[in-house]
Amino acid sequence: MPEGICRNYNFCKLWGLTKTFYYLCNIKEKIHIHTKLRNKKKMKTVYEFSVKDRKGKDVSLKEYANEVLLIVNTATKCGFTPQYEELEKLYEQYHAQGFEILDFPCNQFGQQAPGTDESIHDFCKLNYGTEFPRFKKVKVNGEDADPLFKFLKESKGFAGWDETHPIYPILEKMLSEADPHYKEKPDIKWNFTKFLINKKGQVVARFEPTEKISNIAKQIEELLAL
Repeated sequence: MPEGICRNYNFCKLWGLTKTFYYLCNIKEKIHIHTKLRNKKKMKTVYEFSVKDRKGKDVSLKEYANEVLLIVNTATKCGFTPQYEELEKLYEQYHAQGFEILDFPCNQFGQQAPGTDESIHDFCKLNYGTEFPRFKKVKVNGEDADPLFKFLKESKGFAGWDETHPIYPILEKMLSEADPHYKEKPDIKWNFTKFLINKKGQVVARFEPTEKISNIAKQIEELLAL
């Protein structure tokens, strides 16, 4: 084969292989993007999850569609436990307008939610007169964390402390000694962390336990369009 033809042949062969390579890479990239979008679409609202009520019955969060939700991990023997009183006031003020509080006791922080699900419920009813729904005790951090709380943390990371709160110095000292970089992680830091959900089931805000309930109320009103 003449030298010129040979060079052209090799060039064409190389060009063909190059085009095939880029074509395959492009397909792979499109598949990757499509998979990410599909997964993002699949898990973008809390309505994808089911939880267990305090008696162990499965409850789909689709039951709360078109409502504004405040999801809270709680404890009965915590310095923040008196927030139950403020939460009940929020519930009474906005429930008729389409607001719901979902209470998830958790014993991961200082073992401050001991007892059975029923005893926790009785405590809250007796001491704070709570009427909002309470669910089965869950874990919110670690490999065994409830899938709902994994999703909530992925949606909204640590929101920062209100440093004027009297319990802030205690939490800051304890948590920073355990992990100097704890603020960089989305894990829930303590009891009474709250996630605000809009009427479409999307996580719109996270509030650490030091956040003033009055500040949360303002955002609830905005979502309820009051």
